[in-house]
Amino acid sequence: MRRRAIFKDKLLPYLLLAPQLAVTAVFFFWPAGQAVYQSLLIQDPFGIRSTFVWFENFQIILSDPLYLESARITVVFVAAVTLLAMAPALLLATMADQAIRGATAYKTLLVWPYAIAPAVAAVLWIFIVHPSIGIVGQALRGAGVPWDYHLNGTQAYLLVIFISAWKQVSYSFIFFLAGLQSIPRTLLEAAAIDGAGGSRRFWSITFPLLSPTTFFLLVVNLINAFFDAFGVIHAVTQGGPGRATTTLIYKVYKDGVINLDLGGSSAQSVILMVAVIAMTVVQFRFIERRVHY
Repeated sequence: MRRRAIFKDKLLPYLLLAPQLAVTAVFFFWPAGQAVYQSLLIQDPFGIRSTFVWFENFQIILSDPLYLESARITVVFVAAVTLLAMAPALLLATMADQAIRGATAYKTLLVWPYAIAPAVAAVLWIFIVHPSIGIVGQALRGAGVPWDYHLNGTQAYLLVIFISAWKQVSYSFIFFLAGLQSIPRTLLEAAAIDGAGGSRRFWSITFPLLSPTTFFLLVVNLINAFFDAFGVIHAVTQGGPGRATTTLIYKVYKDGVINLDLGGSSAQSVILMVAVIAMTVVQFRFIERRVHY
């Protein structure tokens, strides 16, 4: 018979939940409500006057070719960052899970990059890839490669994708390694006795048993790629050159903070929030069906 914990004091559970509910209300629901309200207004840059215009801001944004271009840039950016963050993390976790010498040191070193803030990670990579002062940048230019992400939009785009993915590899590595260590060794040993090779054991046993971890990391990495890349883009390219690295989250910042279009910026943030929520719902509705717990 399973024992169940029963709180005699009915007020205690609500008191325990109150701090987290307060943080969620203050830092999520209230700002989200403010964004929805401001998206229905047109305000002057000084915030003195505001006019209620219903959905005019949304109509202007969705018909703006610059916004549609940023949406296209964001879709490719998010997909690339998620793939480049998860695939190397799974490979590194598989290697670190083996009985190799110094495995503990490898695991510790691989986790460290996650402790670095996105903007700090971007600055560190600037010192490496800068065309004038960076070691890699100087080497590329010395080899005859016209490397300058300040002028070349493709190079800038690939660079921010790489830095954003590098930052997330450590996070995915932690969970993949934990998932691998929770798989019973007896299953793998039985498959090895039956003659299954290492590749066959991984794709037939290990990877299917990692499906809950993979699904969780897919959701988290997609959301982080939408929002967490702001610090990298702002530090490295500031949305340029041109608009090559202006993702949706950075366009919200440029239109709201720099151009002082508060209503349009709020409308963009609402669209982005709805898009991310819809994407997450679709993932839980369809992709989770293939996950076996």
